[in-house]
Amino acid sequence: MKYLGVIGGPGKKSLSPAFQQAALDHLQLDIVYEAWPTPPEGLEVRVGGLRAQAVLGANVTIPHKEAILPMMDELDDVVRRVGAVNTVVNREGRLCAYNTDVAGFLRALREAGQFDPAGRRAIIAGAGGAARAVVTALIEAGAASVTVINRTFARATKLVQEMRPPAGATELHALPDAYISWASAAMGADLLVNCTSVGSGSRAARKQASEEANSPVPADVIRSGVLVYDLIYRPAETPLMRAAHNRGARVLGGLPMLIYQGAESFGLWTGRAAPVEVMFEAARKALAASEGASA
Repeated sequence: MKYLGVIGGPGKKSLSPAFQQAALDHLQLDIVYEAWPTPPEGLEVRVGGLRAQAVLGANVTIPHKEAILPMMDELDDVVRRVGAVNTVVNREGRLCAYNTDVAGFLRALREAGQFDPAGRRAIIAGAGGAARAVVTALIEAGAASVTVINRTFARATKLVQEMRPPAGATELHALPDAYISWASAAMGADLLVNCTSVGSGSRAARKQASEEANSPVPADVIRSGVLVYDLIYRPAETPLMRAAHNRGARVLGGLPMLIYQGAESFGLWTGRAAPVEVMFEAARKALAASEGASA
């Protein structure tokens, strides 16, 4: 028996065990995929356990994607550019770090969103690890410009400064989270990506907040024709997506990116092509069950 798991903060519910186990079972692989909740002070011990012969590797999620970096033996080029890890592969006791979020984001954008970012203008809400992966992906895909808007302006500025050297012809800008920033940036944008957690959580928690508080973007700046891509996958329709739809914009939720990045990880661990449709079906069932439980 071999083992895989997802390393995240205590109390964080991940869909990965549901859809990864479904994929492993579909291919009749003798591998168990588990949730491994880990507090920050326990991360080093958890990572040490990944070197065991029975462990093939792990996914890494919030809040450990950046903290785990110095504990790795090898970093691939994407990890170096993004500065965050979401997949670890155990190769005979050596821990090799990957970031499949970049590939997962682009595949979801192109296949599920029917959007080619080459030569297009994008706005990013947020400046954390997810935003770094998205900016890296858009640079890689040849976007004309990327504007990062964040509540902490210093974080947006830092992200842009760090991404400028590999940006090539892609223009990078940072703006503070203010109405005038959103209004000016949205005028020429083709794509708006939410990389924050605003609008996520249980149905009960969302009901307690106003619609505006549940969206990271002022609804009235969203133009018809723009693609609004919310990386949140729970709920399936976020307040931002609902507002964008009402404004005549196209919308894309976070589930395709979650599945596609997981499929990339699956291939790294097993050497097999991931059964993507099986993953989608299992994830949708798990989401429906969790939404019903929180109603």
